Amino acid sequence: MAEIATLARPYAEAVFDLAVEANNFDEWSTNLNFLAMLIEDSTMATVIANPKVEKETLTRILFDICDEQLNEQGQNLVKMLIGYHRLLAIPEIARQFEQLKAQQQGYLKVDIASAYPVEASQQQEIEEILKKRFGKGVDIQMEVDKSLLGGWLIRTGDEVIDVSIRGRFEQLATELRR
Repeated sequence: MAEIATLARPYAEAVFDLAVEANNFDEWSTNLNFLAMLIEDSTMATVIANPKVEKETLTRILFDICDEQLNEQGQNLVKMLIGYHRLLAIPEIARQFEQLKAQQQGYLKVDIASAYPVEASQQQEIEEILKKRFGKGVDIQMEVDKSLLGGWLIRTGDEVIDVSIRGRFEQLATELRR
């Protein structure tokens, strides 16, 4: 994960600079999130991983799927990522771009994984706590991850707050190995 984050950072920063210059943050968000969803699709992942698929063929496939979704700069980004075998970094590029966008616009993107669905009142309470902790507005994205067993895993930028049962078990296991 850290390696992908490191590979993705310069691309995310370059796209962010383009978005600042053209003031088209929402367009880039839409395009990057669409590309991330596409790249994470199991069928597309198989095509990308196949060494017999040439770069030109992969580019054509992606552009056929994206149709007119991508502007010229978006197409150039895809071509560059294919050329440097970095296509699988797109989901991380999208995540980092959203973090940079949030900072620029004065809020934090926060991803929260919970073992069980969270009620709206609980989410509001979490939002207020995080606003106080970080001193700015937060945009929360909730997801259910049953592997946590209970509790929450909160991610914002490079910070991770693990208050899950799985996380506690892992801490305990680490302590016992010492």
